[in-house]
Amino acid sequence: MGIEVCTIGGFTKTAGNSVAVKIDDEVIILDMGLSMENYIRFGDDREDASTKTYDALLEAGAVPNYGLVDDWKTKVKAIIPSHAHLDHIGAVPFAASLYPMVPIICTPFTAQVLKTIFYDERIKSPNRIISVNLNSSYKVTPNITAEFIHITHSIPHTAVVVLHTPYGKVMYANDYKFDLQPVVGKRPNFERLTEIGKEGGVKLLIMECLYAHEHRKMPSESVAKQMLKDVLFGVPSEGKVIIVTTFSSHIARLKTIIEMGKKLNRKVIVLGRSLTKYIKAAEKIELVNFEKDALMVSYRDQIEKTLDKIQKTGKDKYLIICTGHQGEPKAMLSKMVRGELAFNFESGDIVVFSCSVIPVELNQQNRDVLEQGLQAKGVRIFRDVHVSGHAAREDHRDMLEMVKPQYIIPAHAGADKAQMLAELAESLGYKNTKIMKDGERFVVPE
Repeated sequence: MGIEVCTIGGFTKTAGNSVAVKIDDEVIILDMGLSMENYIRFGDDREDASTKTYDALLEAGAVPNYGLVDDWKTKVKAIIPSHAHLDHIGAVPFAASLYPMVPIICTPFTAQVLKTIFYDERIKSPNRIISVNLNSSYKVTPNITAEFIHITHSIPHTAVVVLHTPYGKVMYANDYKFDLQPVVGKRPNFERLTEIGKEGGVKLLIMECLYAHEHRKMPSESVAKQMLKDVLFGVPSEGKVIIVTTFSSHIARLKTIIEMGKKLNRKVIVLGRSLTKYIKAAEKIELVNFEKDALMVSYRDQIEKTLDKIQKTGKDKYLIICTGHQGEPKAMLSKMVRGELAFNFESGDIVVFSCSVIPVELNQQNRDVLEQGLQAKGVRIFRDVHVSGHAAREDHRDMLEMVKPQYIIPAHAGADKAQMLAELAESLGYKNTKIMKDGERFVVPE
């Protein structure tokens, strides 16, 4: 029967990543991600966490539609997330129970984040979480082995997942970048990727194409470190507070910010539950030890007391890391600007957005509102102090040349970016690129 693929989410637009791969009568689901814009809208309309059911989230367009593979439901053998970003694992607490007793197999940091999410959402999972080290393999069934090849991205323990099957290898590279100077962790495992290409037999490569239009290699995270240094040390800050906001999951960026706060002789304060959630997950697996250098503050009463102390003892003694980089109304920075959390912004205070704005309408609107509020208070704003964690066109070229796939399916973007990846692949002699939408199926020729 061979290999068949169903693209469940992340192929029509950049959201809700998930794909099912059927090998004979056994199915592996790769990623179960949220559509973050719809999920945020859903949460903004409801305060009661009990309303977050799979069916309600599906109706809101916030989770992938697993009805697309109802006929494969009894065949699912494993759920394998590639990394811990919410657009890749965020639907697991709500959708994994559709496949009771099916294991969730992932790398240690991803496993720890999932356990934290299950706890925070008060969900008892019927699915066992199995942690597999990077550059290791796990035998899922007698006919399918999952290999987790270390790759760099903007979150720790990201893997290129390789399914070894009787019909050849299925590779899932969604998301990745080739960072030669990572701030946390090791360089990508180029040796294993090259070895796989030399072995041959890569029947299918499912790979991200978000920046397939950018004719460059994506810069290293060490470049973002230098960008932050230029801002934090190059701007007069005497008597001013420094606030930095970034992705809660970006452990490498947080490491840089904390280190620079120390060098500035400022006490580093981390505000917000999502930030502390990811940091504690990283600390539990001994990836970092931030709590010796920064104070973690999660809950409302603690946050109010901390902000009061900062203002009484002198704002220029502190560097605050907080949630709110996309302008989310419920995040710390937005609440501080609106006055829901008592904090007195003054002219010349510094706010650094160490991130990009995720290009969806809701985020862009929220960021505009937040920045207008900051500007009205005379705050100095530094935007886009950031380097992406995604591969660009020349990284895709290198990946294709290393692994030499027979068939390619672009993922993590719409048809325009997918077409750009297809054109690159064809220029290299790879003519079998299949551009797909959510809900389509493809039988990989033997």
